[in-house]
Amino acid sequence: MRRGLTAIDAAMLLVIVILIVQMWLLTATLESYLAGHTGVALPAALISSVLSTACVALYLFIRKVDRDVRK
Repeated sequence: MRRGLTAIDAAMLLVIVILIVQMWLLTATLESYLAGHTGVALPAALISSVLSTACVALYLFIRKVDRDVRK
């Protein structure tokens, strides 16, 4: 049971780190875009999509581990 809770804690920490990186990416991209560098918008959107997909995958992992721990 304790191993499952440790895995959930680690996955939640990764989600938090990914979300912080996404906020930083949004801020940097918006600042560059407003400065006239329009070429950064598409790569940033793609990277943000990858990070969002990672968060969804970690969420599904947390649900699976939680379901296994509760059995």
